[in-house]
Amino acid sequence: MPSGQRRGRWSGVPLQDRQALRRHELITAGIGLLGSRGGPTLTVRAVCRATGLTERYFYESFTDRDDFVGAVYDEVCSKAMSTLMQSAESPRDTVERFVALMVDDPARGRVLLLAPGAEPVLARSGAAWFPSFIGVLQERLTRIADPTVQAMVATGLIGALTALFTAYLDGRLAATREQFIDHCVDLLLSGAKNY
Repeated sequence: MPSGQRRGRWSGVPLQDRQALRRHELITAGIGLLGSRGGPTLTVRAVCRATGLTERYFYESFTDRDDFVGAVYDEVCSKAMSTLMQSAESPRDTVERFVALMVDDPARGRVLLLAPGAEPVLARSGAAWFPSFIGVLQERLTRIADPTVQAMVATGLIGALTALFTAYLDGRLAATREQFIDHCVDLLLSGAKNY
């Protein structure tokens, strides 16, 4: 019997809650595997090994690997979106929270920004989430009256920030954390200020 399935693992957990807990464990392991430093190493066997669950439990929540990869990506995007939507006293607060989420847990950052380039199944998911991130920023560009200009500025800023975070997570930028945050904040403020 695999170590993760010893008697007592689910002791005290109501039967109806067990599947949700197993799904959460699988998603958490998937974030680590899909966002691994050397690139995605996600197979059904690898995620089952990481959680100590059998494939039977994997397939109770996911139809196949592609379904699982999509669920992992959606989880990371949902968390990123909720972080961005929290009220903040300043743009710096938002940037600091986003950096904490994406850089302090680099596997999450790599899933969000790098995995779509390595996982063909995420091409559609990434394209589906991108307008939501643009929309969140666009809503905050209140100094820009023209909605078309708002959309263009928000799209450009999201593109620039995506490139910056990707390079930072990839180790191609030698900036300190403070330099990185300062630059992201300056980019946001100058993008909005120019209109």
